Amino acid sequence: MSNRTKEERKEQERVDRVRAKLREGIAATEPDVLDLKGEVVDIRRHFWDEVTVNLSHPDDVIETHASLKQQSELLSERERSHQSAHKLLDKMKRLLPAPYFARIDFAEEQEGLQQVYIGTASFLDEEDGTFLVYDWRTPVASLYYDYGPGPAAYETPGGTVTGEMELKRQFIIRDGDIRFMFDTGLTIGDEILQQVLGKGANEQMKSIVATIQREQNRIIRNDSSRMLIVEGAAGSGKTSAVMQRVAYLLYKYRNTLKADQMVLFSPNPMFNSYVSAVLPELGEDNIRQTTFQDYLGRRLEPEFTVEDPYDQLEYELSAGEDPGYKARMSGIRFKSSSLFLNVLQSYKERLESEGMQFRPLRFRGRTLVSGEEMAAKFYSYGPSFRLPNRVELMKEWLLERLKEFMEQETEEAWVQEELNYLDHEKYQKAYIRMRNARKRNRSELHDSEEEELLLRRMVVDEQFRKLRTRVRHLRFVHVTALYRQLFDGNELMGALTKEAGLPEEWQGICKYTLSRLDDKRLCYEDAAPYLYLKELTEGFRMNGGVRHVLIDEAQDYTVFQFEFLHRLFPWARMTAVGDFNQAIHAAAAAFRDEQTVSSLYGEAGTERIRLTRSYRSTREIVEFTSAMVRGGEEIEPFNRSGGKPLIVRGPADPKAYAAMVAERAAGLRAEGFGSVAVICKTAAASKLVYDALSEAGAQELALVTKATQSLPKGTVVIPAYLAKGVEFDGVLIYDASAEEYGIESLRKLFYTACTRAMHRLELCTPGGLSPFLAEVPQHLYEMAEQLQPDAYRV
Repeated sequence: MSNRTKEERKEQERVDRVRAKLREGIAATEPDVLDLKGEVVDIRRHFWDEVTVNLSHPDDVIETHASLKQQSELLSERERSHQSAHKLLDKMKRLLPAPYFARIDFAEEQEGLQQVYIGTASFLDEEDGTFLVYDWRTPVASLYYDYGPGPAAYETPGGTVTGEMELKRQFIIRDGDIRFMFDTGLTIGDEILQQVLGKGANEQMKSIVATIQREQNRIIRNDSSRMLIVEGAAGSGKTSAVMQRVAYLLYKYRNTLKADQMVLFSPNPMFNSYVSAVLPELGEDNIRQTTFQDYLGRRLEPEFTVEDPYDQLEYELSAGEDPGYKARMSGIRFKSSSLFLNVLQSYKERLESEGMQFRPLRFRGRTLVSGEEMAAKFYSYGPSFRLPNRVELMKEWLLERLKEFMEQETEEAWVQEELNYLDHEKYQKAYIRMRNARKRNRSELHDSEEEELLLRRMVVDEQFRKLRTRVRHLRFVHVTALYRQLFDGNELMGALTKEAGLPEEWQGICKYTLSRLDDKRLCYEDAAPYLYLKELTEGFRMNGGVRHVLIDEAQDYTVFQFEFLHRLFPWARMTAVGDFNQAIHAAAAAFRDEQTVSSLYGEAGTERIRLTRSYRSTREIVEFTSAMVRGGEEIEPFNRSGGKPLIVRGPADPKAYAAMVAERAAGLRAEGFGSVAVICKTAAASKLVYDALSEAGAQELALVTKATQSLPKGTVVIPAYLAKGVEFDGVLIYDASAEEYGIESLRKLFYTACTRAMHRLELCTPGGLSPFLAEVPQHLYEMAEQLQPDAYRV
């Protein structure tokens, strides 16, 4: 406190006063919440004890109704009071660690100067009725988001209020302590940039920060484009800008847009948890979050076991251990391409005249409706009917046919056999049905005849139920057979790709695809095309409630995934964020394909923004990593200094090598780095390294897998592809040798791993260096040898 300026001390004193008021309010409200909760529970428990129930006389009925109404109103009033008090208590507890994040001084033309402190909820001083904190959604708070110092105005129900903004100040408050504060003309939403300014940056640094924020504001405040594509270098604040964009859109359209109308597709559950932690605390629910894999699973399982993208990546990174590796890699690229998308669209047009496949309807070993009969009916509707419309007509036709078969089956011998084993409950159900039927229409049947007919129909209805459900869910369309047709021979696919031609490994692709389909397994590269074909034939299921879709790590999405999300959410805007240099999947190309992405919403509705300035990592780390990738010279490092990346040659002995890495990780933690990652190429390698480091005595160590829900604290061992999108204070690349990262297809994975480091990057190797490091100028890093633990030599 002694090192603070007078103004900083003054602001801290105000924070302390507000927190004291909050504690008083919490202390006063908590007993009320508990008392009200007890009253509600007590009223519910003894509700009928307090109600006089007497229906023997009209006057008694009126009295009973009045008694019920009175008791219900009392319960409702107590419940409302409890909910209100509970909501107030939650709000005060939420404000206590950081009561507000901004201050504006606004001089109204009529009222004079007003100091407005803005937080996630409003807080009133009960003694004098003044607002100590204004909710960020209140009209006056819009000044903070819309203006810098100078003339300003905001809208109220009573009209426009004009005046002059004399001050705009931002705070970072943690547990009641002002860590940083600064005056600004822009709204800086990124905490790293806030910290830079809060430390008293010079004019040049302020200018750089303002430039970064203007770039981010183009993303945050863009509400005209239907498709916004943000391509940014590692550490350029893409995800931060998207989260601020969520806050801005929810604020600007708060009367028409709710959090549950926005959905974020993120790469894995751990990233969901990470993003939830950095989303602004808006005093309302977080937006919906999911992964594309979760959606595929819901639509395709249990009919198929769907491979997840990380198992596919593990296969890709196995570098040819499987004899069919070359064919599958060729298949991954082909099945994720615009060419295959065009193939399926052309295939759909072909199916309008020939080639549809149907599953026959069978009952007790008999075929009721054959696939050939269904196909004849399907094509009898004529070319004016679209495929999905014909499928719907087929559904109604088949349900009618099943009704006819059910009526015929009531006379069959098997029904009598089933009747002999009916239990008492089913007989009782039949009796109730019979009695209700006789009330509706006077039957001439004797009771015994009527009862037997009803029982027969019940038995038949029960037996046909699964068949009717299959028809209602359109399972008579044999989508698997339709997909198989594409790989069952060269004739059909050759005709559909006559201009582009088939991939060189086509026979191997077909063999691998058909074998997986036979095993009821879908490779990840088949899942989206399969589902796309299913929707083309049966009709797309659309979600009209979602108004905005956000895709993080969009560089790993295929054309099928973009197309599918566009059709799934036809009335939503889309924001796609990614970095092509981190496109670690073999199929990743759609994000950079201008034509593919622009075709979704048209060029007029699409805007692409590039962020080239990286500031998450130190200048030395950015300069080092950008030298590894094509176009890296365009990446501008932020002038935040730190040590040069360090390449450490370790001992060849595996145990000694693991001990050395464990020692280096412990050293980084001892320096005060809160998060340290030991990054490996694959999940399989990560498990082996975790075991080796544990055996070497590493402390506070955790293994991150694809099932990890939230990032553990301390030191983690993690595959490079799971680390994507997450930053660590210090990073150790466990094995940066040519043996581990020696082929060109691993360049982006290696780059991704290195760019996870914010402050310290060390690359360890037991042998020669990866060729990607050989391309980096030597003045951008330091070399060291540590042939044994505790034997470090530069």
